Amino acid sequence: MTLIQDPLQSPQSFWQHAYGDYQANPALDEDLNVDVAVVGGGFTGLNSAWQFKQDNPNARVVVVEAAVIGFGASGRNAGFSTKLFGLEPELVLLRLGKQKMIDAHHYLKLAVAHTRELIETHALGSDYRHTGLVRISYSPKQSQRMRKTYQLFQDLGLDSDMQWREAAQVRDDFDSPRFNDAIYESDTGYLDPCKQVRGLKALAEAAGVRIHELTPVSAIQPAAGAVILQTPGGRIRADKVVLATNAYSRQVPGPEQLKKRQFPLWTYQVVTEPLSPAIWDSIGWQQRQAFGDNRQMLHYFRPTLDGRIVMGGGDVIAQRSPAMQDAPSPSTWQHCEAHLKWIYPQLANTRIDYRWGGPVSVNLDMVPQISFIGDERIIYSGGCFGHGVALTHLNGRTIADLLNGYKTELTDFWIVNRKSIAMPGDTLAFWGGKVARRALKAWDWWEERELRA
Repeated sequence: MTLIQDPLQSPQSFWQHAYGDYQANPALDEDLNVDVAVVGGGFTGLNSAWQFKQDNPNARVVVVEAAVIGFGASGRNAGFSTKLFGLEPELVLLRLGKQKMIDAHHYLKLAVAHTRELIETHALGSDYRHTGLVRISYSPKQSQRMRKTYQLFQDLGLDSDMQWREAAQVRDDFDSPRFNDAIYESDTGYLDPCKQVRGLKALAEAAGVRIHELTPVSAIQPAAGAVILQTPGGRIRADKVVLATNAYSRQVPGPEQLKKRQFPLWTYQVVTEPLSPAIWDSIGWQQRQAFGDNRQMLHYFRPTLDGRIVMGGGDVIAQRSPAMQDAPSPSTWQHCEAHLKWIYPQLANTRIDYRWGGPVSVNLDMVPQISFIGDERIIYSGGCFGHGVALTHLNGRTIADLLNGYKTELTDFWIVNRKSIAMPGDTLAFWGGKVARRALKAWDWWEERELRA
């Protein structure tokens, strides 16, 4: 595979580039009358459309995507299918209480199983591996904090697939001099997100969902008996609408409430060249789990099917420019490379082949949300906080239940139609984000200052 050596010249992710040639569906060029229109062709939108069409084979369902399927977070993320849920567990407990934390864990556990079953049942070919997730500390202070997290999971009975490992065993498994204690979690996986989202596209089309790419929505107008979507090539008159735009929601014209639901934060990733068998032997990592560290500004790591390491995180950046625009961050990419080689000195001479970034959807209280806008004809989903692979797949089933008017265990989950805290204006959100970012980085410096000396 030939990779672009200067990623600043390409807005694609590694996954999008590695996918190769892709033929987008034609843009909408006529007026439509439909039962359900979905705006956004990512994991949330395609799952919602497909699930609803499965329930209602004769329904008229259309998905419109402003760019191409796989352009946004669903084609850029690291592909972790996990039970992570926005806030840290202690903060979820403090802010929302014990029962809501338990309910969130069970929803995410179901989400991981749902996503795996979907992939295996329909042979989506997204290179899924159910190898687990390891949460690693670097310093004694991080280890102490993580032990309290593990105790919390034990106290609430949420540790059925978790094990505590001491530093010596962790270093045997990963052969890094930087690693301290860790929590090993077995019931998670990872996938190729671009293959996954385009596999979902094929699945939805096979069920009869109509999909138009290169079709931005220029206006959303609730009217008597319908919601009208204006696009450059035609008007869509829909009984119900799903706004599955997540981090790109401020790009969508329409109800003012939508702009207050979330703010896009950019996160960045790098991927190495394929590692030789000798290098893999030198770093251990025989089980090929995904892993992340226990920092406030966390880093995350995973292997690829062709023997590379994908690594990201360490910083987030609030961009004042529109989220649809590419926003390179050379300093963040340099940080990622330096940190990877700090934990693994064996990779000192390893080349970084590709760098990219993309926005994630963050709301003020950092908790995911599915809610109505105006009335029950418009459903919005967002606030996944970068943990959306499994979550958005199950959210698609939840949204389909809402479209059907069903009351189910999923629609009773407390993120559905919850009253989230409205985001402030863009300027205040931008500067508030900068202050929070500096505070979290200072926290990490304090816990790691002896290691960096």
